[in-house]
This record gives sequence, C-alpha cells and structure tokens, in this order.
Amino acid sequence: MRLHRLLDPALLLGLRLRRRPGPARGVLLVSAGGLGDTVLFALVLPRLLELAQSGETVTVLLRSDGAKMSFLFPNGVAVRKVDYSRLRQPGYRSQLARALYDAHYRLVVHTDFLRHPDLDEFLIAAAHAPEAVAMEPRPSAKHGPRLEANRRLYTSLFDSGPAHADKVLRWARFADFLTGRAAPPPLVLLSERPPAQAQPFPTVLFQPFSAVTLKQSPPELWEAIARALPEGWRVKLAGHPNDLDKNPDFRRLLDLPHVEFEGAPFDRLAGIIQGCRLVVSVDTACMHLAVALGAPTLCLASAAYVGEIVPYAAEITPANAHFLYQPMDCQGCLGACRFPPERGMYPCVAALDSDAILAQVADIIARGI
Repeated sequence: MRLHRLLDPALLLGLRLRRRPGPARGVLLVSAGGLGDTVLFALVLPRLLELAQSGETVTVLLRSDGAKMSFLFPNGVAVRKVDYSRLRQPGYRSQLARALYDAHYRLVVHTDFLRHPDLDEFLIAAAHAPEAVAMEPRPSAKHGPRLEANRRLYTSLFDSGPAHADKVLRWARFADFLTGRAAPPPLVLLSERPPAQAQPFPTVLFQPFSAVTLKQSPPELWEAIARALPEGWRVKLAGHPNDLDKNPDFRRLLDLPHVEFEGAPFDRLAGIIQGCRLVVSVDTACMHLAVALGAPTLCLASAAYVGEIVPYAAEITPANAHFLYQPMDCQGCLGACRFPPERGMYPCVAALDSDAILAQVADIIARGI
C-alpha cells in the first residue's frame, strides 16, 4: 500500500480539528485536465461563474501544466495551481490539504468525468466543503471500488451520460444541472480573446508535436504542406525547444527558407495564432487553442478520441475548425491502441491520406476559413 493511503486518515482527521474562521464562503472548481482540457473548460467556465453568490470569488484549481492556459479565463477568476507530480509526497500533500481546508469554501465542484481517488478526489476530501458536487465518474476497472467509496465525499452526483460522449457537451449538461438553467452548448470559440499579433507576411503555423509521439504525422508530410503553400507565405513551427531534441527528424523543416521555429509560451502564442492565415496541428492543446481563438485550423487527428474530443460534436463546431482522421472500427480507444505501430505511428495516423490533407489545406487557404 502506498504511504499516503496510510497517512491520509490521520491527516484528514487532523484537519477536522482545526478551527476555520467565519462562515464558509466562495466556490472552488476542480479541473484536473491538461492543457487542451483547460482550453475547452474555459468555454464552459462563464456558466459556472453563476454558482457564486453575491461577493463570492470563484477559484479554479488546475494542474500546474494546465494552468498555462488560465489566461483564457474571465477576469476575476482566481487560480490555484497543484503540482500533481508532487501530490503523493507527504509534505506537499499535507501543506496543500491544510490550505484547501482553511480556505473554507462554501461549494466545491469537481468538474471532471475522469477522476483519481488518490489525487483529485483527495483534494475534495481536504476541502471538506458543506456542499460538494460532481458527475458520476468514468467507469474504472482499476479504481472502481475506491471511486465508489468516495461517493461519500459528495452531497450530489450527476449522471452526465454514457462513458463516451463529447467532453464539452458533457460539461454543458453538467452546467445545466448545477445552475438549474438549460442553455445551448457553447461553440468552441471564445468570445473574449487576447490581442492579435499581426504578421508581416501571410503565415501558417504548424504544430506537429504531441506528448504521445504515436499521434505525430511524419516530417515528410509537413514538408510537403510547407512546399505547397503560395509563394511568399511563411511557416512558424511551434513547439518547445525540447520538441526538436525529442524529434530530431523534424529539424529538416527548418532547412526550408520560409520556415522558422516559434517557441513562444501559450499566452504569447495566442496572439501569434490570431495573426495566422492557417494553423495545421495534431490533436493537441495548440489545436484547441487555435480553434477557440477563431483561426482557420486543420487538425490531423488520430481516431483515438473520436466521440469524445475530436472531431467536436456538430453543434459546437465553429466554421473555422476542420478535422481529418481515418475512421477505424476501433476508434474511440482513448489511446489504448491494441495494434502495433506503423512507421512509428498509430495505424489510424499512418493511414491519413497526404493528398487529402494537401487538398484541404489549399481549400482553407482559398476560402480564408
């Protein structure tokens, strides 16, 4: 048994013995997703702000990596960052638990369908709010019994639908439940955006990198796209400098005279994206950000998240979003691919048609969206 499971009962009991000043006040929204999830969460967040009573602050608890997208949140929203890589360390765990308990939130809402009993649900237990609400969790063979036991942490649980459903639609239904008011689901398009940064030349932004390298199309395809662009157009190859160290084959793209590397962090990249004529990306956080910012965007997707993340459900897909993926009988596997890689890619990624991709790029450029 892990050490924190032995120590947690005493830690939580000790918290209950602490005196908290004043009445419970404020709303804590727990969102434990990564960068891409945080972009999509920002679309639903304005509705969740309705949960605050007069004068209350809404705080969003985010993973420290996901917090890099918190610049998309409305003004006035507080952000609390949690380093999940340290959350099993006794010292960090107890320090964070005390801070959450002492904050004395009136309402805590766990906004995620996918939950971990030792991580994000520990935070719910530590906050110990008078009211705590969540969705029924995603079924889990590994964590099922402990998730079931943790139902006691919540005063209310919402059945958000089947195990596979569009993430934004699921959040929208949850928002209806929480607010008691039905509203149309939001388009993946932010109404308030950071300032755009105009580009001196017509520019296309490439994001070919993924934390899951099996989702990446080969550099030859990206080179073909770059070479097919109109004369005088430029390409920004977006990513962290480490991406080129991890994927040295992609350095060949920088040998093209009209391609340059762009390593801006997301809060600055947002302005650059809005000044681009097109964004071509794998299904990663940059793609969600580009769509939400209104940039013409082509996603070269795996079939792994079909039905849940990409492509978006029709009713929330804006005109600037375009998706290409290879339909598979096994689509929707959520990354648990049962087939061996093909040329270093998921079979569904390896099967993407380069001619169809080039044709889609040309069509988007011609139409301007």
